[in-house]
Amino acid sequence: MGMNISQKLIREHLISGKMTPGDEISIRIDQTLTQDATGTLVMLELEAMGLNRAKTEVSVQYVDHNLIQTDFKNPDDHLFLQSACQRFGIWFSRAGNGVSHPVHMQRFGVPGKTLLGSDSHTPAAGSLGMLAIGAGGLDVAMAIAGQPFYLKMPKIWGVKLTGKLPNWVSAKDVILEMLRRHDVDGGLGCIIEYYGPGLESLTAMDRHVIANMGTELGATSTVFPSDEEVHRFLQEQDRGPHWNEIVADPDATYDRDEEIDLSSLVPLIAKPSSPGNVVPVEEVAGASIYQAYIGSSANPGYRDFAIAAEMVKGQRVADNVSFDVNPTSRQLLEELVAEGELNHLIHAGARLHQAGCNGCIGMGQAPASGRISLRTVPRNFPGRSGTKEDQVYLCSPETAAASALTGVITDPRTLNMPYPKVMMPAKRIINQEMLMPPLEESLAQSIELVKGPNIASLPELDNFPDALEMPILLKVGDDISTDEIMPAGARILPYRSNIPRISDFVYEMVDPTYSKRALEQKLKSGHVIIGGENYGQGSSREHAALAPRYLGLRMVIAKSFARIHRKNLINYGILPLTFDDPSAYDKIQSGDVIALALVRKQLAENDSLEVHVPKRDLVFTASHNLTPHMTEVLLSGGLTNWVRASGTGKSQA
Repeated sequence: MGMNISQKLIREHLISGKMTPGDEISIRIDQTLTQDATGTLVMLELEAMGLNRAKTEVSVQYVDHNLIQTDFKNPDDHLFLQSACQRFGIWFSRAGNGVSHPVHMQRFGVPGKTLLGSDSHTPAAGSLGMLAIGAGGLDVAMAIAGQPFYLKMPKIWGVKLTGKLPNWVSAKDVILEMLRRHDVDGGLGCIIEYYGPGLESLTAMDRHVIANMGTELGATSTVFPSDEEVHRFLQEQDRGPHWNEIVADPDATYDRDEEIDLSSLVPLIAKPSSPGNVVPVEEVAGASIYQAYIGSSANPGYRDFAIAAEMVKGQRVADNVSFDVNPTSRQLLEELVAEGELNHLIHAGARLHQAGCNGCIGMGQAPASGRISLRTVPRNFPGRSGTKEDQVYLCSPETAAASALTGVITDPRTLNMPYPKVMMPAKRIINQEMLMPPLEESLAQSIELVKGPNIASLPELDNFPDALEMPILLKVGDDISTDEIMPAGARILPYRSNIPRISDFVYEMVDPTYSKRALEQKLKSGHVIIGGENYGQGSSREHAALAPRYLGLRMVIAKSFARIHRKNLINYGILPLTFDDPSAYDKIQSGDVIALALVRKQLAENDSLEVHVPKRDLVFTASHNLTPHMTEVLLSGGLTNWVRASGTGKSQA
């Protein structure tokens, strides 16, 4: 039987385990990606391991999230990251160079390679035929140190594309259609692999849009073939020799099958406050908007900006609209200038921002309270924009630009204009001026890490106890995101390298008293959190596990978990349990005391543990589904403790 692309990529990098869905495997990692919101912890972890030099083929640290410099914290961290890259042999992309995912695709992506990134949208590189996976920072630090990445073998979900996108419909509508069909947890445990004749009309950057937001389906990764379109893209980037063809065998099969006729799609939009809340644009047309926002890693290509520029050319955006344009890379910004497209945007009223993540992560461009913001970003979780009472909708550049002109949500097909034809630059501008290559190893050893006063050492974590008796301090519902657990934004993210300080903001939007109550309870026994379905969806930020752990969180019992957050919990010595009977969720309340005895014995002997609520004489079972490796890490109190105990870090020195 033939193999699909995902199976070929895994087979080529398989170190241990069998490629049977659900079984634990480990794979070799060729490349890593870190960004500044997560990279500071990664670099501190590498220092703690005593690493001399990165063991990967390529590792790149990007500064794209925390660009606003209102005081010393962010610039100090930028200097720290730069010194760490020089010390450990890692590429450094300076502040203002651009968003990690499109820059990595342009400058470092190689078909057939594996990429592990401490950013949940790392799978965007699957557009080139890579196996790209988002993970917590500790897993990425281990990969940089030459260690394999452990995961459960995913199912491969084949999506056949036929037809061709009609006018006013683009790649964003393809992934919104997937979210409309399957919601934010429809891809859990899967790699989504696209194939079929419909690929012929999708550029490499169109595929990036789709692969990037596969994360919002909960998928482990998204994979496209490395075909002639990928070859053309790499040639444009002066990297043609890096191309190699990777396609599925003619008789390849999939664990799950889907088909999308591209010609049948219409402009779609995700309503607040979930990427899965998708409807046709025409269904919500006419609602007044405050903001239209173009850019982000989810729509980072030249076409995504040029189509908007051609739509507003010679016109003026509505008086009530803030038209925000976020170039995704310095290279793209140069091209938009050279081709005259930036002039059209600026003349029409666009507010131009520096190349980076910016408003997508709540770092500026926050919308007015309760007013509608249309954004081409990948997420619209509550408050992520920086405004607590936000109304963020996710849409294509065409829909955003059309609505900027009219001042209301507008189906672009209703505009009285022909569909603009975007001409790609005859020759792409290659800009590598703000990419700093690794130092020679002989020079790197003399580099000292530059640590500002806001950079604190990683907290010490104790081993997991053999018996627990602790209260439930918080009970939350379905689809709780890491943005709700550990908020981002300009007020909070500057503390990303100071765990004691950033822990003050844990669950701030859900329960402002949580952090104080948790810290008080930590001195007594620690505590438990109860969650619903898809607990911890969204960003890979490990702060959403480490900061609660610092506050004494030892166990989360949920109906189900998002993949990356579950792994992050284990990596920081927090036990994730899943209700065997979901009705038990309804029987327990915040304030109940949970008891768990003989933890080590139960973990070794059973998939399910007995959980007691002594004062109410209630007993229920919950599954851990930990592999032997995960169990070792958990009982050690987390991955850093396990590394010290096993000598893994020293072996890489």
